[in-house]
Amino acid sequence: MELKYLYRFSFWLSLTGILAFISDFSFAQSPRFQIWLNEFYFVVLSVGLFSTAIRYYENKELFKRKVFGFDLLSVIYTFGVIYFHFFTDRFAAHQNLFYEDIYLKFAVIFTFIREFSDLNINYKRTFLNPGQLFIASFLSIILFGTLLLMTPMATRGGLSFIDALFTSTSAVCVTGLIVVDTATYFTQFGQIIILCLIQVGGLGILTFASYFSYFFKGGTTYENQLVLGDIINSKTIGDVFSILKYILLITFGIELISAMLIYLSIDSTNFSSHKEQIFFSVFHAVSAFCNAGFSTLTNNLFEDGFKYNYFLQLVIIFTLLLGGLGFPIVVNIMKYFKYKVVQLFSFSKKKKRYRAWVININSKITLVTSFILIGVGFVGYFILEWSHTLADHNGFGKIVTALFGATTPRTAGFNTVDMSLLSFPTLIMIFLLMWIGASPSSTGGGIKTSTFAIATLNILSLAKGKTRVEIYRREIADITIRRAFAIISLSLVVIGFAILLISFFDPDLGLMNIAFECFSAFSTVGLSLGITAKLSGMSKMILIAVMFIGRVNMLTLVIAVFSKEKRKNYRYPTEEIMIN
Repeated sequence: MELKYLYRFSFWLSLTGILAFISDFSFAQSPRFQIWLNEFYFVVLSVGLFSTAIRYYENKELFKRKVFGFDLLSVIYTFGVIYFHFFTDRFAAHQNLFYEDIYLKFAVIFTFIREFSDLNINYKRTFLNPGQLFIASFLSIILFGTLLLMTPMATRGGLSFIDALFTSTSAVCVTGLIVVDTATYFTQFGQIIILCLIQVGGLGILTFASYFSYFFKGGTTYENQLVLGDIINSKTIGDVFSILKYILLITFGIELISAMLIYLSIDSTNFSSHKEQIFFSVFHAVSAFCNAGFSTLTNNLFEDGFKYNYFLQLVIIFTLLLGGLGFPIVVNIMKYFKYKVVQLFSFSKKKKRYRAWVININSKITLVTSFILIGVGFVGYFILEWSHTLADHNGFGKIVTALFGATTPRTAGFNTVDMSLLSFPTLIMIFLLMWIGASPSSTGGGIKTSTFAIATLNILSLAKGKTRVEIYRREIADITIRRAFAIISLSLVVIGFAILLISFFDPDLGLMNIAFECFSAFSTVGLSLGITAKLSGMSKMILIAVMFIGRVNMLTLVIAVFSKEKRKNYRYPTEEIMIN
């Protein structure tokens, strides 16, 4: 029983260490206070090591789990930091790698992760349903990010609460709309905060917290699996944490490869140091995969040295497409390639004749719809902008820029052209692409490709006089069709009301510009015709609400508000209502 209080004390102490670490970065410290902080870090790390040692002493089974490897490396690292930072001669310490403050901060973070993950986290469905829990997690991260962005060390001139809230919401909801220039207004610490908010917003804080808790404890409760299964749309309870593992591995794997390719594609003369070049690569890799559209360049990618860098643009396209496809689709594609490789190297004729249903119907609908939208968008952009924004590019450049312009409106938000120079027909096409957005269970927004596909199939089915919606030898469930049309209706209601309200508060900005801004905010795209910074305080609050609704989904909000009605054992007589 006493050990329980030790672990709790260690957790709260490590949490205080994280707050001290944030304060250390956010505010300028006096030399005396900095010494006190370093001594406090020493206490946090020492208690963390003692707590870890007691865990292994009390539970020998921990040595057999995967967490032992993490704990062993963490303990060695922490011992090294403590020794060289606090017990070595000052001159000799300065010559050592572990003396740097950043390594001390990392040791505090590792201690917090270990202590936090060992807590008994239980999601009570009776207290908060999955929809409410999902919404609450996003709200808490947005508010926390707002406070961080308001700290003196995050900006070069201070930030008002509304602007900080707008930026935090835009980052967590992976939108990309900005009211201040990310490149010049924020310090590198502020940009790191935005980067972390994008990553957490793209994946969800529950993904991180749940998987780390499962990893360190080696299991979880059935209640937690039910709740997380609802949130990540897992069909089987037993696969919840394997899906979470795949999500994390896919995310960090693709972001790492993307960052390396971006680093190789950019000219080092555009940066003052290799560290700045590395940060640029990591920032844009995360922003692209999470479909956020944030950039550390003043004019996004429409900058000298970048707007004609077609290899960089192809890397960004590839990254945002993978992020926008959705984790289940990416996993399904990986399984398909694995199946093909096995078939290719199999010497059994029986295995070669066997054709498994590897690509499921969700993946087929999503992939076909995505490729059609990209194809139509590319051809439309290429033709409509030939003599406008594509005029300054060569043959290959026109193709890449047109492909980029067709891909990025589907919730990515990057731009390599001056958006104000786009022709009117192109803008209308971008409206449609933004509204449809990315795919389900992805980092993108919009009504989603599958919703658009189901609605289209339903229209074709009605035109043919069919009573069912069928595709790929499967019948689409009635609840799926109803959900699709509910999402479409709710999206138009939210966007319509937003346009109406912003037109009332800022009538001088123009209806076209306002509508573009609202569609971009709802679909978490981030593209703008240049009016975001000119919005009044009320209009900014409206867009904040629209970005949040677009990220968590209006249908999720409605489900979270209304209590579920119990299934009834009777049905009323059916009546047809006159429609046209």
